[in-house]
Amino acid sequence: MLAAAGFLTIAVFLVAVLSGRVSVLFALTVIPAVAAVAIGAGGDLSDLVLDGLEQVAPVAIMITFAVLYFCLMIDAGLFDPAIRRVLRWAGGDPLKICVGTAVLTVLVALDGDGASTFLIMVTAMLPIYERLGMRRIVLAALICLGAGVMNMVPWGGPTARAMAALDLSGGEVFVPVIPAMAAGIAWVVLVSWILGRSERKRLGVITLDEPGATSGTTEEQQEQGHDDGTVATLTRTTPRTRADRVRFWLNATVTLALLVVLLLQLAELPVVFIGAFVIALLINAPRWSQQQELLERHGKSVVLVVTMIFAAGVFTGILAGTGMIEAMARALVSVIPAGAGGLLPAIVAVTGMPLSLVFTPDAYYFGVLPVLAETTASLGGAPAEVARAAILGQMTTGFPLSPLTASTFILVGLTRVDFGAHQRFVFGWAFGTTLVMTAVALLTGAI
Repeated sequence: MLAAAGFLTIAVFLVAVLSGRVSVLFALTVIPAVAAVAIGAGGDLSDLVLDGLEQVAPVAIMITFAVLYFCLMIDAGLFDPAIRRVLRWAGGDPLKICVGTAVLTVLVALDGDGASTFLIMVTAMLPIYERLGMRRIVLAALICLGAGVMNMVPWGGPTARAMAALDLSGGEVFVPVIPAMAAGIAWVVLVSWILGRSERKRLGVITLDEPGATSGTTEEQQEQGHDDGTVATLTRTTPRTRADRVRFWLNATVTLALLVVLLLQLAELPVVFIGAFVIALLINAPRWSQQQELLERHGKSVVLVVTMIFAAGVFTGILAGTGMIEAMARALVSVIPAGAGGLLPAIVAVTGMPLSLVFTPDAYYFGVLPVLAETTASLGGAPAEVARAAILGQMTTGFPLSPLTASTFILVGLTRVDFGAHQRFVFGWAFGTTLVMTAVALLTGAI
């Protein structure tokens, strides 16, 4: 009965989310609650919900301060010198511009927010592509691939959802796949070189006579962009005063230290990001009025993500606490050949990217992944391996392709590329990214 109730609950959840008629927040909270009452666990509902909320609280805290930290660094112009240097290096060479697009996307996407990455990158690069006659679909493809791989960071959507759904830490899910992620970045740069060579063959190397043309915007255009608030991170100029230079190097030092602590797992991620964010505030926004402005500017996106994480805690808390997930796993184990259990993580990794065109991130990570993880555990595997496998493909390289995520339409809308053409052009390259990362993950033992 528990297995049947679990499968029915997940089926109703998937239908509700995929239909678009029910909000994800409603589906994550109300549907499992109704299921718990139906199987006679209504009296324990309060405890089940609290248990689930306690499990996801560290993830929610980490995401809150990680997003705020990187948004503050982008606002402070930490990555602007790198952007200007890459654009200066690229000049009028389509091959260099494509490689520069991939590299800059990787840098800008460190905040884990696809929508802001698309806004920043398209605003910076589209004028250059149009000035040289390069195809806009190439720009959309390179931004899609770069942002997709960088979405694997612990404060990005897929990894955060996997951690919340399976009650795992960033050290368990993210750190083992860092080599695979590095291979994915290298693959994206290789793709950018291939596409750039094609564009160079088609157009040749163009000499840009106008000063500032290689940056895609003049100083006046930069100021206009700042006024309307759409390209704030592109409006910063090179630090000229001594105080600006000191602030820049302090931000760079804190960010480097943060990444070292993250990679070496010297402390829990929530604690690390709280500390880093407080230090960043002291450097960049010491006054309360400045901090209020920062929170008002970026608080909306933070609240939306964190609310969803807590709702996911309700969903997984109820399904796990009532025993439905365990019962579903046992049912699956009974039909899976014993010798196939070790292949499950690899299957999840390879199928994740195509499935991103069918499932929303919430549907996959909160509805499907827990059952796959419990099934793996029942067959003697580690649930963390399934979580790692899931982030190698599902919504990592697929989210800028999926019609089920709003940020996809931000990208194609800004670049003025047909959505169907974008999918056809990028799918093969994106699936190649998944295969490369999966191969490296298998070689390094991450899965």
